[in-house]
Amino acid sequence: MEFSLTTLGTASAKPMVDKYPSAHVFNVRGRLFLVDCGEGTQVQLLRNRISMMKIDNILISHLHGDHIFGIFGLLSTLSMIGRTAPLHIYAPRDFASILHFFLGHFGEGIKYEIVHHPLQGKAPEQICELRTVDVFAFPMNHGIDTYGFLLREKWPLDREGRPMRRGRSAAYCSDTAPFPEEAQWLKGVDLIYHEATYGEEMRDKALARFHSTAARAAQVALEAGASQLVLGHFSSRYKDLNPLLEEARAIFPNTVLAEENGRYLIPVPERL
Repeated sequence: MEFSLTTLGTASAKPMVDKYPSAHVFNVRGRLFLVDCGEGTQVQLLRNRISMMKIDNILISHLHGDHIFGIFGLLSTLSMIGRTAPLHIYAPRDFASILHFFLGHFGEGIKYEIVHHPLQGKAPEQICELRTVDVFAFPMNHGIDTYGFLLREKWPLDREGRPMRRGRSAAYCSDTAPFPEEAQWLKGVDLIYHEATYGEEMRDKALARFHSTAARAAQVALEAGASQLVLGHFSSRYKDLNPLLEEARAIFPNTVLAEENGRYLIPVPERL
């Protein structure tokens, strides 16, 4: 019955000694979704005892290096350990050329199918439908094609045709400058992971680089009516992250800082 987020990497682009670049795993009742794949993702999966072989779906938000530089190693390792099941990668359409390069230079011996599902919608759209979860992608404001993701749990229907429980939900929002539709698209979500690269004292730099501040992330959670906010994707300039946390909690109290190897649970809801 688990619905959780494990944060494998919480840093932004610049390498850090104690933090990894973006990589996260959503577990929806045993179905695993890897979201972004920065350097070191394989190591973090092993450290958290998350089976690579159980990941059938990878969601790539955009094609900046800190979000995809780990993908070649992961795809190669899956081949070495004997994967045969198809792997579905939902990524911006330009990922096709990256995948073509990988298969051309390193694809010999790969026995499993890698299926690229191009993301190119201008509004929220469903990209994946499984028995227990629906996955939606929505465009972000980051200067290049960038997408956030929303996962909505599904429950079996009772004799009256109603879901046996309220479906839980979680959203992933990285990277983005403010845009008016964001909170509207996330209405009622239980958990939001949102980038907070900068604090409000660097708002101008955040906007210039198409990023969010901690306060902006908190405002999105507040307007969306979310239950919990997890902040991540921190700039390396912040040695102490508590000011970002305090900034966000002043607007949305139920905010936490993402940590490497952190696990954030969404409780099982009461019956309808």
